[in-house]
Amino acid sequence: MISAALRMPALALLVSFALPQALNAQAAPQFDYPALQTEAVDLLQQYLRIQSVNPPGNELQTARWLHDVLAREGIESQILDTLELPAGRANFYARLKGDGSRKALALVHHMDVVPVSTEYWTVDPFAGTIKDGYLYGRGAVDMKSQGIVQLITFIAIKRAGIPLHRDLVFIANADEEDAGLGSRTFIARHPDLLQGVEYLLTEGDDSRIVDGKVVFWAIDVGEKRPYWQRLTVHGPSSHGSLPIPDNAVPRLARAVARLGAWQTPIHLIPAVAQYFAAQAQFETGRHRAWLADAAAALQDSAGRAWLLSDRMRNALLRNTVAPTMLQGAEAVNVIPPVATAGVDIRLLPDQDTASFKRDLIRVIGDTSVHLSTVGDVPPNYDAPLDTDLYRTLVKVSRAMVPGVPVTPLIGAGASDRPYYAHVGIICYGILPFKLDTDEYEARVHGNDERISLDNIGFGVRFYLNTVLEVQ
Repeated sequence: MISAALRMPALALLVSFALPQALNAQAAPQFDYPALQTEAVDLLQQYLRIQSVNPPGNELQTARWLHDVLAREGIESQILDTLELPAGRANFYARLKGDGSRKALALVHHMDVVPVSTEYWTVDPFAGTIKDGYLYGRGAVDMKSQGIVQLITFIAIKRAGIPLHRDLVFIANADEEDAGLGSRTFIARHPDLLQGVEYLLTEGDDSRIVDGKVVFWAIDVGEKRPYWQRLTVHGPSSHGSLPIPDNAVPRLARAVARLGAWQTPIHLIPAVAQYFAAQAQFETGRHRAWLADAAAALQDSAGRAWLLSDRMRNALLRNTVAPTMLQGAEAVNVIPPVATAGVDIRLLPDQDTASFKRDLIRVIGDTSVHLSTVGDVPPNYDAPLDTDLYRTLVKVSRAMVPGVPVTPLIGAGASDRPYYAHVGIICYGILPFKLDTDEYEARVHGNDERISLDNIGFGVRFYLNTVLEVQ
């Protein structure tokens, strides 16, 4: 789900909520949901048995499996970009035609999964094991389960012969867990396949569920941008027994220490202020007052300290800078000719990279420290809240998880959404499962990744209601 990094906690922005509204007649249950759940579980077991660990990915095998599944339903599909992507990798595409009166909706997931340390699992991560009502496997949450829910939605609508106003597009991309090469290649090479796509629905970060109780339900509308930097210092090489004044290692260490101590400026954006105000209902006394008016609290030393004492609130209020890697010589008795460090930087959605880099250089304060950007910097991604699909997601969420806040959300990690948004598609993320937050954060990208069979059925209902309601 998160490119080149483990998933980080999400930054949630609450909005007001109302009583659940009835879904329209077309979206009313008209399927054998228990049968669809059983079929989805079986397909997910098969999907989990395909070892699409990235690296190297092996998404071509997955794409061929998806092709065969849809072919049995009489649905044409395309396996794409096998020459443009590294060997054994591919993208996948299929489309159900509507009457063209509305623009298309794309359901998108990624086929790759992160590596596994099998010695720490209690089951084979690629066996599709069912135990105690849970299906275990790498990708059971991130994100083969959602891919199967999308696939079953696609198939169920085709089988039922439901007339569509919007074309329904199914896309599976390679390489989301690393560099996003699959989605970027697909977008660059196949603008015709994205022609007329207005909306895109894919993975999102977690809703907040504690001890089985849904605290809020999340719709992903944006994310912080990774702006990773490598710091490099060159100097003369020498024997460690003969110290030199321009040793690259201490010069780099001083720069890293300055970045580690840097308290980036506080930046309270309106949506975050609204989120804090919504959270005030769960506090009392001064804490409630500080959350209700964060702008005023930040002017008070005690209020500011309390707001920043929480890691999540701190990340909501500023760009974050975390030195994470150091490398010098390979032997203790060698002064190396070059020393490098890696810094994980996450920028708030409205921040400019050029301006931030100037601040970075100023804080480092040493012209011998050279900066280079690591990997791709995604474009800004910020989806609007006044669209048919967003209103539909809110409506379906209220109907399926009644009585809780429906929450637009900004993720602190990274995904493929910004690349699709950059070509004019309005993108939203959703995690259509009621997953306990503590377990979700511990198991996604972790050991014994799993999803309950009931959640798979819930996800099928959520997606079918959403797709039919937005028609």
